[in-house]
Amino acid sequence: MEKPADTNYSLHDPIQRRWSPRSFIDRPVEKDDLYRLFEAARWASSCFNEQPWYFIVATKDTPQEYQRMLSCLVDGNQEWAKLAPVLMLTVAKSTFDHNGKGNPHAWHDVGLAVGNLVIQATVLGLSLHQMAGILPDRIREVYGVPQGFDPVTGLALGYMGDPNLLSEELAERERAPRTRKPLEGFVFTGKWGNASSIVK
Repeated sequence: MEKPADTNYSLHDPIQRRWSPRSFIDRPVEKDDLYRLFEAARWASSCFNEQPWYFIVATKDTPQEYQRMLSCLVDGNQEWAKLAPVLMLTVAKSTFDHNGKGNPHAWHDVGLAVGNLVIQATVLGLSLHQMAGILPDRIREVYGVPQGFDPVTGLALGYMGDPNLLSEELAERERAPRTRKPLEGFVFTGKWGNASSIVK
């Protein structure tokens, strides 16, 4: 099932094809492909080149570790994420290494790293669904995440599956058309809310 974005302007193919399915087939992700994903994340830009991103990963090759990670997701996400062969958690370091002060851009930079990873996944024929529905306190407990590091998101990764494997409610969401705000709704000039002539 493909759901390419219905864009107003031509885009690079993996950006247009990227979307977030909830259904995955039972097929492992090759180790070399996982390496490429983390290498893509490694080369993301970051404030002061601090690279404040960290990934905790589990695959179905290690069922006990996989179940531990699955238990760090809210119930609604566990329902479908259990189909994915790879689960990940992202963590942000909340202080700068170079001066010990708080890094207000850490979560932003984690997002940039994941953005690189997502595009590389799409190029490799993989699908990835990001999740805000995680249990930060449980993640800290299960993985011993120290103070100064913040759990940010969960990721489910694999090869796209049949939406009919999902509950009817989730399958309907899977089949629903993709939507986005118009450019005029978030590109401003002069004052807040004033759509820029660039996008009119």
